Amino acid sequence: MKVKEKFEEMIEKEGACHLTLIDPDEQTPKESVKMAKEAEEAGTDGIMIGGSGVDQDSTRKTCRAIKKATDIPKIIFPGDTSSINKHADAIFFMSLLNSRSRYWLSMAQAFGSFSVKKAGLEPISVGYLILESSNKTSVEFYGDANIIPRDKHKITAAFCLAAQYMGMDYAYLEGGSGAAEPVPNKTIKLIKSQTEIPLIVGGGIRDGKTAKEKVKAGADIIVTGTIAEETNDVKKKIREIVKGTKSGK
Repeated sequence: MKVKEKFEEMIEKEGACHLTLIDPDEQTPKESVKMAKEAEEAGTDGIMIGGSGVDQDSTRKTCRAIKKATDIPKIIFPGDTSSINKHADAIFFMSLLNSRSRYWLSMAQAFGSFSVKKAGLEPISVGYLILESSNKTSVEFYGDANIIPRDKHKITAAFCLAAQYMGMDYAYLEGGSGAAEPVPNKTIKLIKSQTEIPLIVGGGIRDGKTAKEKVKAGADIIVTGTIAEETNDVKKKIREIVKGTKSGK
């Protein structure tokens, strides 16, 4: 079964999915494997590998190590075309829809398309959006993002509906890695009332209560990354967030 089909089945049966994001720049491959295994044991549904500004070698080594050590789906979360490698099951083939740069809108995707095919990765098309956060995040800087204000819910919903009309598999909202605040519930609710594609929400989700709120508002997939790097007990923290995610609907 393809990764996208697995996630759709989980959403149908359990109400939502949880993914753990691991940034190869933040720890060694060995440390990343430990984090991934603990997250898997805690019930996360998949491991995303990548981030803004990561280099090719560290991403490849981390993907290869995690692929050998875990059984759940591994998805590349590309910071650029250099993130593409064969040591994963799928890739979020993303367009940063509110970037000012045509590179992040479509050029990077064209440059990377043959590499994705050659690597045998399942491409999952994603309309990616960066919302305002009180702290400037790496993806805002690298992606030259025209940040959407947190109170402009209709603008965000319009981008997500456009992503659906352009045939994308998912819409993905966040403030960026380490965002101080999560995506507003009001924004999520409006998007779900206007769209039909699954909605991924990440950034600023640090506990089970917040994860539950986002799923209740309409999120289909919850992504947590920074909190897994900061906590002293990855398994305990991810288990808490997974529980909140699965109990939101």
